[in-house]
Amino acid sequence: MSTSWIAEALASARRGETLAMVTIVGAQGSTPRELGARMLVWPDRFSGTIGGGSLERQGLDQARRLLGQTARRHALQDYPLGPLLGQCCGGHVRLLVERVDARSLAWLEPAAGAQEPFRLTARFGADGLVRALEAPTAAGSDSPRLSIAEVTRVSELIRPALPRLAIFGAGHVGQAVARAVAPLPFHLDWLASREDLRPEASGTRATILSEDELEEAVEVAPDGSLLAIFTHSHDLDYRLTRAALRRGTFGYLGLIGSRTKRARFESRLRDDGLGEAAIARLNCPIGIPSLKNKAPAVIAIALAAQLLELTQEDETA
Repeated sequence: MSTSWIAEALASARRGETLAMVTIVGAQGSTPRELGARMLVWPDRFSGTIGGGSLERQGLDQARRLLGQTARRHALQDYPLGPLLGQCCGGHVRLLVERVDARSLAWLEPAAGAQEPFRLTARFGADGLVRALEAPTAAGSDSPRLSIAEVTRVSELIRPALPRLAIFGAGHVGQAVARAVAPLPFHLDWLASREDLRPEASGTRATILSEDELEEAVEVAPDGSLLAIFTHSHDLDYRLTRAALRRGTFGYLGLIGSRTKRARFESRLRDDGLGEAAIARLNCPIGIPSLKNKAPAVIAIALAAQLLELTQEDETA
């Protein structure tokens, strides 16, 4: 899940503004958003979403009521989505609404500066809500089945570093993928060797390198990187695929193409000394297998879904 809200809240608090943060800290059954989904709410605007509809309207109203008070700094509220709000998903959501202002800098600043995963905890006691950063292995939240009066702690795992995704190619598929992943929780490196198809999407431009430099980029990519290859040239595709498999430190390797292309690449890879275990790590065709459409936009969605399946974790205990 994106951590951009931390920087946004920090910047607002440093400007002397007061806002309210609405976070889903408990969820049972079918709900419109997951644990950790949140909104930042000001008197005249908001960012983020907890799922839209009646639940979001209730969250916005509660946040603005809190902003209109001076002594109260937080509220916990349960929402049965069917009986209370008429939402057909029918689950049960617990919202934490809290005031964020200059007093919040004590936890916002270390959260913004963190380089490693941590748990952002909220403890409830006689002094109200107290935020703190703890080790990622610390205990999680109280059960959402506890009554609100019994809740003493909620906790979520925050991962400051987004998974690094490098895509190779700036044709129609490359541009579609760049557009698809722009709002998703990835750090995107978009690399290509030609500029004839105007490699630009969602305000992002591809970095143009020589073919040798593209191969070098594969060889020096950070360990665990997600790599997706769809250049204009099968020979270049092969060079990049071979370089990735030889290094072997990637988190994902996807190659656009048919099963026939895969079979031909496998034969060449064996001739170049790659073993079966290494070759088996190649994802080709690319993307989740249930989406077989060849339109660039669909390929991009299929790839994005595959990468989200791979990287998504429940970050709230």
